[in-house]
Amino acid sequence: MAPPGPAGAHPTSAEPLSRSIFRRFLLMLCSLLTSLYVFYCLAERCQTLAGPLVRPSGGGDEAGAPGRGALIGGPRELAVWPAAAHRKRLLQLQPWRRLRPPAPRHDGEEAAWEEEPPGLAGGPGGSGAGSSVAEAPPGTLALLLDEGSKQLPQAIIIGVKKGGTRALLEFLRVHPDVRAVGAEPHFFDRSYHKGLAWYRDLMPRTLEGQITMEKTPSYFVTREAPARISAMSKDTKLIVVVRDPVTRAISDYTQTLSKRPDIPTFESLTFKNRTTGLIDTSWSAIQIGIYAKHLEHWLRHFPISQMLFVSGERLISDPAGELGRVQDFLGLKRIITDKHFYFNKTKGFPCLKKAEGSSKPHCLGKTKGRTHPEIDREVVRRLREFYRPFNLKFYQMTGQDFGWDG
Repeated sequence: MAPPGPAGAHPTSAEPLSRSIFRRFLLMLCSLLTSLYVFYCLAERCQTLAGPLVRPSGGGDEAGAPGRGALIGGPRELAVWPAAAHRKRLLQLQPWRRLRPPAPRHDGEEAAWEEEPPGLAGGPGGSGAGSSVAEAPPGTLALLLDEGSKQLPQAIIIGVKKGGTRALLEFLRVHPDVRAVGAEPHFFDRSYHKGLAWYRDLMPRTLEGQITMEKTPSYFVTREAPARISAMSKDTKLIVVVRDPVTRAISDYTQTLSKRPDIPTFESLTFKNRTTGLIDTSWSAIQIGIYAKHLEHWLRHFPISQMLFVSGERLISDPAGELGRVQDFLGLKRIITDKHFYFNKTKGFPCLKKAEGSSKPHCLGKTKGRTHPEIDREVVRRLREFYRPFNLKFYQMTGQDFGWDG
């Protein structure tokens, strides 16, 4: 019989069992860590990542509630990681440029964004009037897995002011293959001297198969714009949203009146001489509606087949139908249909049931759908007579009868 061992050294069946469990735990842990390492290597992410930047939300609907901090990387915002290497990284994007709105304009047009000196987003100033905001393109799951790249736009909404361009852009942004910059760049009319590299940098990142777009309605009436866009790319697709020129002029005036209540009446601005009934075509609200005159400049640089003319009236009465034409023109699958819209009786135009990057219904802001002032019927009749020959020529040039003179 073997002698007993030292006190406290009596072996038990529990000791080898606990060692076995510990070894299994270590093996499982090592296996888990190895699997994670392999996953990151396969995804080309085998490198140390710096922490994400946090910036305060701002900029209205695009950036959330003002004054509150938000981790960049939600469904509508992609994380910003310092560019320490050129390889792709998980959730990597180049730091956004900071943009600020310029001084308010008095002509009723949307102001172009101005660039601020480089710096970390979320500096002092918050999101109040005149403060800088980082304009982040809406995020997609695909962009979370690949950084994409910034491209010059393949399609541009070039006009017209108060025709329905903002509505069209917001509707198009529902499509997963459309990426568009939110603010109007005004590159080909006001900022051309800054160069194409500056212009490209304003664009959102896109993946292969996605279309980059922008909209600046004043391009249609800017004489230099056709040649400049053609110089960028002769293949650029151009979209023009047009509307009854008389209604458009009144809408234009209404917008200006909301900003400058002291301006003269619509009637006094319409005529050079009320007695003779001579229309003042130098007034921009009247001039913009002479569509045939402006289109002539564009047809010197682009074939009519490269331009799509969207009816502003049908965009209200049948948004899905007009969006179907636009999707076909852009070579996109018809994804935006009737199911995406509902009619808002208060505003008098269709709204999105679910806006891009959101699960909530979305209507255009309070600046859209303003009530028009009462205009003298004789003034309206005289304007219709003035526009009729230009409208008929425009119908002939585009091959479309928009029904403004019926």
